[in-house]
Amino acid sequence: MDISWGNALVAGIFLVALSIIIHRIQDSQPQIDHARFDSAERSKVSLALAEALPESVFFGPHPVFVESIQSYWAVQERDIVPRCIVRPRNAEEVATAVGILKHEYDDCTRHGRVPSLLAVRSGGHSPIPGAANIDGGIVIDLQLLNKVVPSEDGSCVDIGTGARWLDVSTILDQRCLAVAGGRNSAVGVGGLTLGGGISFFSPRVGFVCNNILSYEIVLANGTIVTASETTNPGLWRALKGGSNNFGIVTRFVARSFPSTDVWSGFLYMTASKARQVIQAFHNYTQANAGIHDAYAAGPLVCFTFVQKLGVQVIATNLVYTKPEPWPACFAGFAAIGRLWSTVKVRSLTSATNELAMSSPAGLRQKFITTTVKNDHDTLIEIHAAYEKGAKVMRRVRHLIWTLVLQPLFPVIAKKSQPNVLGLDTRTEPLVIVLFTVVWKDTADDELVDRTTRGIIGDIDHYASSKGTADLYRYLNDCDYWQSPFDGYGADNKQFLQEISRQYDPDGLFQRACVGGFKLDMDDHA
Repeated sequence: MDISWGNALVAGIFLVALSIIIHRIQDSQPQIDHARFDSAERSKVSLALAEALPESVFFGPHPVFVESIQSYWAVQERDIVPRCIVRPRNAEEVATAVGILKHEYDDCTRHGRVPSLLAVRSGGHSPIPGAANIDGGIVIDLQLLNKVVPSEDGSCVDIGTGARWLDVSTILDQRCLAVAGGRNSAVGVGGLTLGGGISFFSPRVGFVCNNILSYEIVLANGTIVTASETTNPGLWRALKGGSNNFGIVTRFVARSFPSTDVWSGFLYMTASKARQVIQAFHNYTQANAGIHDAYAAGPLVCFTFVQKLGVQVIATNLVYTKPEPWPACFAGFAAIGRLWSTVKVRSLTSATNELAMSSPAGLRQKFITTTVKNDHDTLIEIHAAYEKGAKVMRRVRHLIWTLVLQPLFPVIAKKSQPNVLGLDTRTEPLVIVLFTVVWKDTADDELVDRTTRGIIGDIDHYASSKGTADLYRYLNDCDYWQSPFDGYGADNKQFLQEISRQYDPDGLFQRACVGGFKLDMDDHA
């Protein structure tokens, strides 16, 4: 048998087996227990919402209520049952809901109580329990605010917060346009954008948030305002990485630009190639730090251990935002022997769908992250920590344990508009380190949490001792206990706190809105 065909066969068998394992985990999840969705006693605030918005408020076990809960990406979010779900059809209905919730919040705080009232959902793709759901509270589910409307001249796109990036690219592909948007088609527009957002186009145009021309946002007092460079400019800047701390964004206007097909896909390699891949990644990141190829995205280098198969594999995602195969900048990866490759010229939608398929819904999930300088020894130490994690968690049922490395070049932070991420002072390339975990049983939650926290602590300790640590944490990859705003720098964090006091003086979104990462403010009492 030809060696290349043999390698392709091995890779194909592995991918089929992995797909079967994932589907078996999904299928083995408990059947939907509709009894748990039976409405508990309806609260005063939920009844007020239902009276004001009778066609947009749903209680269990209404099919819309059940469908909303079961459509969260991570099982941990599906396990949470809210009091009711508000599915507003426009910004005015969001404003009505916020006004009612603010009245309830004010009443509670007058009596010395700080309630957990609401959660806000865009795509529901966070693995953190309670990120976009709330036990016994009110979920404002923005999924119906999903219109995608390009301008006639193609310079910008009006995008509803509840859209998925699949909705956006499907429409823009037809017009040979693109925006700086999500790399995973299943992710929601709202969460990714408010957390900063990294795109395939970031080397050309900067973070996703840097390309938002204006925001439509419902404030805590129930008013609908626009935030742009000329209208509420402080709020406009704060929303570029400030998460859900200032109100509920209902619509984004994003800058668009001409774009055709891209060249993208995965290179699959055996675990024995780890050192070569790390060296290629380090060389690429170092070489591209200065004058980089603005059309080259990533790469995303993924080291994965599949417990059910007892094997490890390396998958490297390469993207070039022109329809040009094998650009010279990726030569270091091309030189490494591989089992199989999916790289080809394709639409942007196809490229983002491929990443979405690598992380299907309906599983227990965890993200945890840190950031280091592009130091070869530090990268080797991080890989050793990944190997350690595989050993510690080897008995976790249906474990899929992945280390992802991706470069972060200083030039990206300086592209387009100002933000609050605090990266504009960096002068050397960084590496975003992400660990993802998939597993089956709640009984393993504590072990997974303890192990991942310990591994991040070990990496941070090593990097600090070697002088290769960096305080930046990519908000969208953070675990529940991490503090991404500390990594933005003291001045930016203080600025975010000031904007919160200005636009939400009573602290509705700091104290009563669960999910997201808060600004450590204690002066709303």
